[in-house]
Amino acid sequence: MTDHYDALETRDPEQREAALFSRLPDLLRKAMEAPAYAERLRGIDPAGIVNRAALARLPVLRKSELPALHKAALPFGGFVAAPPGSFGRLFTSPGPIFEPEPAHADPWRGARALFAAGFRPGDVVLNTFSYHLTPGGFIFDASARALGCAVIPAGPGNTEAQFELIEAYRPVGYSGTPDFLKILLDAAASAGRDVSSITRALVSGAAFPKSLQDEIKARGVDACQAFGTADLGIIAFETPALDGMVVNEDLILEIVKPGTGDPVAPGDVGEIVVTSLDPHHAWIRLALGDLTAALPGTSPCGRTNMRIKGWMGRADQTTKVKGMFVHPEQIAKVAKAHPELGRLRLVVARAGNEQDVMTLRAESPTQDAQLAVRVTETLAAQTKLRGEVQLVAPGSLPNDGKVIADERTYG
Repeated sequence: MTDHYDALETRDPEQREAALFSRLPDLLRKAMEAPAYAERLRGIDPAGIVNRAALARLPVLRKSELPALHKAALPFGGFVAAPPGSFGRLFTSPGPIFEPEPAHADPWRGARALFAAGFRPGDVVLNTFSYHLTPGGFIFDASARALGCAVIPAGPGNTEAQFELIEAYRPVGYSGTPDFLKILLDAAASAGRDVSSITRALVSGAAFPKSLQDEIKARGVDACQAFGTADLGIIAFETPALDGMVVNEDLILEIVKPGTGDPVAPGDVGEIVVTSLDPHHAWIRLALGDLTAALPGTSPCGRTNMRIKGWMGRADQTTKVKGMFVHPEQIAKVAKAHPELGRLRLVVARAGNEQDVMTLRAESPTQDAQLAVRVTETLAAQTKLRGEVQLVAPGSLPNDGKVIADERTYG
């Protein structure tokens, strides 16, 4: 039995990088046939976008913007040139955000994630993600069938009916949330039903803490996690090495400073930005609002693509101070105005449980009082609010991607 889905997973990283960026100019030209991308990328010469430094100069498209953009130009905000009828399926997600499913095989790139989790052609898979309007169920359904598996389209809930299906079809694989897997196993144990055929799982859509991982493992199920979105499908996935998540093929994943499009230093926590190389529905620097960090080296499983730590929180830390919103983008502008500073963190607290106060902690190699005054002025100019600035030693702020920390408590 082979350990890898195909030879793409084990190619030299430089070869992969060259292959991705050799395809990017044509993808950009194709994307710019859609009016919204034509406007956003106006003046950009696709022929010059051939490496990460050039890509980082393109504007990011924030997922949080999509509901308003879609509403203004139904259904896809002008980011898709092809008509809706040219796609295989059409979905909606909360927002609403409207998502088309390309008609080609494995449109969500999930087959290799299932393979990494131990699924093989001929397996029967119980898929418990929802099939109702949103793409979740179809992402894993299409991926499993592309791998050559038979799928039980169970959806979530109704455990009694699922027991009948499991005992009849004897699926070896489960796809769904980790929470529902535990519910299924608990309910089967209570009801005396046989679900022992399920020995492997690919879970997503909810936290999978170590305690739950250990419990699922102890009950005879080897479970791996996948990280994905309704827009892009499977972005990264665990392998049997259980050492971070390997980024999927045909994607360019960047990690940027929250509120900007600027790449972080290697190993720093930042926001995930993805460029997909699907000409049927390209995404150019889609900022997901999720935090992660890159891991050094390659996976012990032999896959050579970039690895990430997985989901580490949300990048959109917008908060309201004294009735006014403060955004990570504003703190990023403070940082750009003072490049001599390191990490910044705006801490919002309550003074005497009566009023909001904000303090910008800024890493600085010197405790220069005049610098603190200048940064205070910049903070006020950007936020229209008064705040204190504390210069702290380099490396003293945690590497967690948090730009705004709301520490207010209300008695």
